[in-house]
Amino acid sequence: MIRPRQRGGIIFKLLFLFAFLCFLFVIYLVRHPLLRAAGEFWVVDDGPARSDAIILVSEDNFRSDRAARAAELFRAGWAPRVVASGVMLRPYVGTAEFMQRDLVDRGVPRDAILPFPHTAANTREEAQALQRLVAQRGWHRVIVVTSNYHTRRSRFIFSRVFPASVQVRVVPAPDAAYDPDNWWRMHSGEKLFVYECAAYCLARWELRNAESSSAEPSPAPAHP
Repeated sequence: MIRPRQRGGIIFKLLFLFAFLCFLFVIYLVRHPLLRAAGEFWVVDDGPARSDAIILVSEDNFRSDRAARAAELFRAGWAPRVVASGVMLRPYVGTAEFMQRDLVDRGVPRDAILPFPHTAANTREEAQALQRLVAQRGWHRVIVVTSNYHTRRSRFIFSRVFPASVQVRVVPAPDAAYDPDNWWRMHSGEKLFVYECAAYCLARWELRNAESSSAEPSPAPAHP
């Protein structure tokens, strides 16, 4: 014979299970808006403003989407020069040279491009190297151009690495590998989304105390 107390416990468990299943069903119905919101979370756009330089962050894609966006901003007159920040591949060549060609092909005069080769291993180290360049040049306003999925992490890193006296505005470049509205439908989108989640958490951990940053990468000499 089932006692009333046991019967009440079974009913409560059944109600809880039913509520949980309803919750999962609702999540399933709204999965696309939730996934879209998650994808858009990584994309930030401060919008351009008159600046001393446009900084083109390294690791551009095959289509040179970052260079195309930087060239578009230059042609619109937002800054008089573009910094092509690129990783050294050999002691005598690096991606900065490729980026310079991409910019020239898109209408940026060669004498308005400042190639900036460096040996940074990640965005934090690249920002630290660029901060020294900005200080040496006496710039106070810069536009940072990078891929859409990389903007939130970049803004966090640059805002921590650069001094408050330098205004940094991050502008996204569209990327064929990452569509924030449909990222889960592409393997490249899923890969970039997961990577950014991990990389952003790592960046926050590394810069939890910006004043105690350890060794910074030394940039290779900029081309004249």
